[in-house]
Amino acid sequence: MTTRAPRIYADPYLAGVGLGAVLLAAFVVAGRGLGASGAFASVAATTVAGLAPERAAQSAFFSRYLESGGPFREWLVFEIAGVAPGAFASAWSAGRLRWDVERGPHVTRAFRLAAAFAGGSVMGFGAALARGCTSGLALSGGALLSVGSWLFMLAAFAAGYLVALLVKRAWR
Repeated sequence: MTTRAPRIYADPYLAGVGLGAVLLAAFVVAGRGLGASGAFASVAATTVAGLAPERAAQSAFFSRYLESGGPFREWLVFEIAGVAPGAFASAWSAGRLRWDVERGPHVTRAFRLAAAFAGGSVMGFGAALARGCTSGLALSGGALLSVGSWLFMLAAFAAGYLVALLVKRAWR
């Protein structure tokens, strides 16, 4: 990896304007906002249809995603496919590319990875229950001034601050 000094982080206001411009472009070009869970659901539906076509056809959840023609006709799949290379390119260009697990001094690497996996699993399960992910709800719903989206964002930030208070000492 690189040993050069990392650059400062992007200005959050400029990044917010850039994210807003990408979101606006998504609405104009694709007719819908940003999100992630639709990509995973589309790939899962296509996988189930390949392994058990009769089960996929009977499922109201999967059939909704199969109507679009599969994952390669779903633009969110390409959005998510670009996340890893984009993150890699961003970290490399900023001099922050390294093989490490961010954690506090009192947290083992195994616990941090297990906690991240558990948290991601809970978020994924919640996205399936809510029929959408947090990024789609907060970004796209918030941009459309949906009251539920704004309430969700307030609740998510409040919960994040409360949990941060509980786990803060592990990072000292």
